[in-house]
Amino acid sequence: MRDEHTVICSPAVFELIAPDAPVVPVNVELAYNSRDPYAVQASFRTGSTTAVEWVFARDLLHDGLIGPSGTGDVRVQPVPGNPGRVQLELSSPSGHAVFTTCAQTLGDFLHRTYMAVPAESEYSWLDFDVALSDLLNDPARD
Repeated sequence: MRDEHTVICSPAVFELIAPDAPVVPVNVELAYNSRDPYAVQASFRTGSTTAVEWVFARDLLHDGLIGPSGTGDVRVQPVPGNPGRVQLELSSPSGHAVFTTCAQTLGDFLHRTYMAVPAESEYSWLDFDVALSDLLNDPARD
């Protein structure tokens, strides 16, 4: 399976929820790459030319569709009283943000990723030679 490669991309709209402010729609590109089978990348387009990138555990997002998930910088859960929406809470040293999005959109994207790389088969998709090479050749580590 290491020789196979699948990339899944899906646009989504997340709504930034701020206290005492109107909801702000944010375009998000969700991406999954079978070469990094445990992760989902989200590129938040905030209107500027650069995107804000976050990487999430695929299982964290999946579990957050069903109930509260995450204990650190990323927390995901169904919106109380509105099971058609999911809340995503992000924390970092530079700030804190709460988003909501359509549970169906996120669920459909995740379903496509699990069709490409089934749960509990992720390990067989890892290419340790490439990962080690990337690690050893990373100029940021010099």
